[in-house]
Amino acid sequence: MAKLKTTYFCQNCGNQTPKWLGRCPACGEWNTIVEEVVQKDEPEKGNWRSPSSGPGNVRVAAKPKPLHAINYEEQPRIATTDGELNRVLGGGIVAGSLVLIGGEPGIGKSTLLLQIALSLAGMRVLYVSGEESEQQIKMRAERLDAPTSDCHVMSETSTQNIFRVVEHFEPEVLIIDSIQTMQSSLVESGAGSVSQVRECTAELMKYAKESGVPVFMIGHITKEGSLAGPKVLEHMVDTVLTFEGDRHTTYRILRTTKNRFGSTDELGIYEMLGTGLRQVTNPSEILISQRDEALSGVTIGSMLEGNRPLMIETQALVSVATYGTPQRSSTGFDAKRLNMLLAVLEKRGGFRLGQQDVFLNIAGGLRVEDPAIDLAVCAAVVSSYEDIAISPSVAFAAEIGLGGEVRAISRIESRIAEAEKLGFKKMFISRYNLKGLDAKGFKIDLRPVSRLDEVFQGVLM
Repeated sequence: MAKLKTTYFCQNCGNQTPKWLGRCPACGEWNTIVEEVVQKDEPEKGNWRSPSSGPGNVRVAAKPKPLHAINYEEQPRIATTDGELNRVLGGGIVAGSLVLIGGEPGIGKSTLLLQIALSLAGMRVLYVSGEESEQQIKMRAERLDAPTSDCHVMSETSTQNIFRVVEHFEPEVLIIDSIQTMQSSLVESGAGSVSQVRECTAELMKYAKESGVPVFMIGHITKEGSLAGPKVLEHMVDTVLTFEGDRHTTYRILRTTKNRFGSTDELGIYEMLGTGLRQVTNPSEILISQRDEALSGVTIGSMLEGNRPLMIETQALVSVATYGTPQRSSTGFDAKRLNMLLAVLEKRGGFRLGQQDVFLNIAGGLRVEDPAIDLAVCAAVVSSYEDIAISPSVAFAAEIGLGGEVRAISRIESRIAEAEKLGFKKMFISRYNLKGLDAKGFKIDLRPVSRLDEVFQGVLM
């Protein structure tokens, strides 16, 4: 029997060290380094196929080929009934791909994948759960408003047992819930450890590439919000999706942080209902509050999430600082950028905000990084400061420079089209965006400006 080989891993970041340390030199966390067994008893059984599967165990040495001699045919993607997931994946599920979905506990990861499994009519889907029993999955499936399909469920944590079933069942889509509960007999450490996560992911990746079956995995996240396990886990898979949102609200956002088969700039929006996740095809409508009367400090700005234009509501509250030091608080918007915009308003606009508390909120729970929202933020702050409401039919889309100039932004045509579709009557944009823009093609009243004072003169009622 071979001598067991052990090494030390950080359970937080996956860093490997030759000896035990109290503090991880990579991430700085204390008491996270543990000893794990990494020596495999039977290295020849690393193939996902069993030893009795015949030709599957024969390994042919690869030979280099000239690039022009390689034949390539674009494989058709598997289109699901979920248009949001199709867009985030780049057009559908790619055969032989390994997709990792991460998110907070209770956010809806299992619900999303079970809903996808039930919607793939005419395809054999194998849903493997290491966290729930078959009866629990059945109860959740009955609550979902999804058509019946050829979906089979199995509660198992051993990858060797899963692959034995896979060889005979031959699924067309495989779902693993979750990778932290899987355990391979080739590694001696416990389930969820760095060695087990790496080994199980490697086996699933090999299975996906050799069989051409797409594999979905659910991954846990740490308290910092990153995927649990070694960082190499994200490098091994083809696509990394992140399911975001507050468990206490109904809306969820599906983002892609890595995609070998498409863009990483797309996102999908869902609404959590009692019957499952509902696709939100027009998210601008849910991000804009329905109000009976105009309120001061509320403006509508245009932002881009990937290739998707969204109209969002920006709320600002400006009041006198009663405790000496003025407060600057922002939710969904960069606090340092808010301080910069306040300095521009005071220096270039003449608004005395030095002794005022300023609170800023992006409605809908979104996190905005698009600089095109700057003009809407400035207009909301000035509206609250002057206590003058801005018409809810006015939209803003421009970046603000340190000199108080209104700068041009990208993809102005799609932003204007989105505002026009939602019924806005007037939109303030940068004068420098007029170059190459066919303003006559839009029915909305475009107001090109170059300075902040021009905006405030034409917008405050």
